[in-house]
Amino acid sequence: MEKGLTGERTNAHATTSIAEEVVGFEDDAHSIIQQLTGGTKELDVVSIVGMPGLGKTTLARKVFNHFIDNRHFDVRSWCSISKEYSLMKVFSEILKQVIGNLDNIKDEDMPNTLRKSLMRKRYLIVLDDVWEVKAWEDFRLSFPQDENGSRILVTTRNEEVGWQLKHHSNPYSLRFLTGDESWELLQKKVFQGEICPPELLREGQRVAKNCKGLPLVIVLIAGTITEKRQASLWLEVANDLSSHALEEQSMKIIESSYDNLEDHLKPILLYMGLFPEDHKFPVSDLLKLWMAENFVQDMDTENMEEASKICLNDLVNRSLVVVTKRRSNGEFKYCTVHDLVREFCLRKLTKEKFMQLIVPYNPYQPLDSKEPQLCMYIHDDLVKQLVQYEYSLDRIPTLAGCQRCVEFIAHPTFCPWYHISLFSLLDNFRLIRVLNLLDIYSEISSWDTAMQAVTHLRYLAIRTKEFDFQRVSHLLDLQTLRVVRKDSSKHILKTSPAIWKLHKLRHLDIQDFSFTWEDKDRVIFEESSETVLPNLKTFGKCWIYLADMTPEFWWRFPNIEQLNLHFVEPTYYSINVKEVDSLNLEQLPLQSLELRFSTYISIGLSGCVIFPSNLKNLSLHSIFLTEKFVSNIARLQNLEKLKLNRIYFRPKDRGYRRCWDVSNFKFQALKILKLHFVTMTEWCSSDISFPVLEKLVIDNCWRLQDIPSSFVDIPTLKLIKLGYCSKSLQDSALNIKKEVEEIRGCDSLQVDAPYR
Repeated sequence: MEKGLTGERTNAHATTSIAEEVVGFEDDAHSIIQQLTGGTKELDVVSIVGMPGLGKTTLARKVFNHFIDNRHFDVRSWCSISKEYSLMKVFSEILKQVIGNLDNIKDEDMPNTLRKSLMRKRYLIVLDDVWEVKAWEDFRLSFPQDENGSRILVTTRNEEVGWQLKHHSNPYSLRFLTGDESWELLQKKVFQGEICPPELLREGQRVAKNCKGLPLVIVLIAGTITEKRQASLWLEVANDLSSHALEEQSMKIIESSYDNLEDHLKPILLYMGLFPEDHKFPVSDLLKLWMAENFVQDMDTENMEEASKICLNDLVNRSLVVVTKRRSNGEFKYCTVHDLVREFCLRKLTKEKFMQLIVPYNPYQPLDSKEPQLCMYIHDDLVKQLVQYEYSLDRIPTLAGCQRCVEFIAHPTFCPWYHISLFSLLDNFRLIRVLNLLDIYSEISSWDTAMQAVTHLRYLAIRTKEFDFQRVSHLLDLQTLRVVRKDSSKHILKTSPAIWKLHKLRHLDIQDFSFTWEDKDRVIFEESSETVLPNLKTFGKCWIYLADMTPEFWWRFPNIEQLNLHFVEPTYYSINVKEVDSLNLEQLPLQSLELRFSTYISIGLSGCVIFPSNLKNLSLHSIFLTEKFVSNIARLQNLEKLKLNRIYFRPKDRGYRRCWDVSNFKFQALKILKLHFVTMTEWCSSDISFPVLEKLVIDNCWRLQDIPSSFVDIPTLKLIKLGYCSKSLQDSALNIKKEVEEIRGCDSLQVDAPYR
């Protein structure tokens, strides 16, 4: 897999971010597109073949995204296969892109469901990084042959695989970059659009030439020399490059990039190498893991998250980590490491016996101000030895004499406890800071006992049927807590006074967690000054009574930034609550807020929410949208993203006419608007309503017939994406696109309508 060989950018036109510049691939892309759109009507497999680091995935992604605007194929799907793959995960990934929703589809039904979903459609399926023909044999029966020009695009490093997969088209062997193309790519990475200074020109061209046409090597070298802009240093790099054979060059460059990292970044990169091949890291979770493992120094302020982002940016800037998707505001959402980078990490860890000296990173202190800590990654061989020596660390040869001074890093994707005693294992690793048990169901008795052994946890993720904060109240260093219920029962996890002991808690995500108390617990909450979580930043899936939405409640979370609230109506439970005058969230430092209501609340109540003034992201679910409510939203000067889900309007007359009129409102900073199951039949806006809107998504809004014509006048609009909407709405979007092209003289607006 070769990903993002030339960098990342925010791309509102694509479902995933792609390479910013694809140097030297224009002719290759044209040839592949010709094979995909021409020739036989029968199903064909087109293979891109080349050595690691040559750019197969980058080329495939360029071709794949070509068909966003060119609607030659009815259905498109992209999936990474890799050397070791899960059959069901691959089917799941493809199905998600084909039908969108996997609810109620059993694993064993996925192959047949995929086949039925693709029948009578012209489809393009990309299978990235195929190692063996067996992978194709596992999936081929789910790809119907309807003689309508459907295509499978494969990338593989094995030419023999390419020939064995041949149906009609010969494998496409990807060439190396020319000297000029290599220099063009190196310049773009090092100088970011600026001109190379004359004093570096000759040495720079020599560096590019000695990369021998491998894009990955060029990108990695660029990350090394960007901050060393001296001709003599560049000459040394060029000479070093020329001394290595092509086969070993990539690994040598990765090693050089690794050696040039600051000490605190090295264990972080190696940590990422322990994840499965082609693993997509959710960045928000990755940063929490880094903080928990003490890669970033424990600080009581928000600087901890910022320090983690600095580390990730440094690795991205050196092209050792690749961003695969960004958020609407440009922040990283998903990232990965190239296969060769991962292979280097595993070799390095094996050579060093999975031992690392770790210095926690603090941007406000020099690196030599703290003593490094010897740490060991828990790995398969270590666990096998532990079982072999009857769970006695003292007897393991690799730990002889140092087991008492070693801290252990429990990798989150490493789950050896399927076949061995969880408690016996954890009893030997009492100092671990991360424990992820989401992949196994934990009986209360087993994980309750195990929790008593690991008192230094900072990150805990479990899947269980019942949960009580009392069971984790002794984990005073806990930063992140995730709890997923085993089933979908109506049982709601309730709070207890034990939650207030977790003062270091920063991120709390519990499925259907409820702020409800016994009478004595409520008194403790209301009267005690210690019922505060001063470091809590994100709070997910919290059920709460409307009556509890008071300033006295919210001062308990002084630094909350992201909140997901599900309001419980006074009638939902048989309790007596006072009438709610307003839901005042104005004083909270929130940047992201999601509000859900358990039933469709009254029109009067929907107008009394007062939002935080600095809010950037807002999501509303199951509510009547009144003019007063819209006015409150429009007052948010920093709001960039608005999502409306299952929104209702008061009828205009006795019929079904429901209009959302925003003609007199201005959403001055809004860039993304998503409408999902919104029941309006009409939508009115003016040319000032959405002055900087970039992306409009409308999904399952069957009654809506037209997009307001004023959208033609939005100069920033780049994408209109429709799903499960009327043909009239699709025609409306296409008419807006046509008018925009006539006015601007260019194709600047993309319309993504799957059924047009």
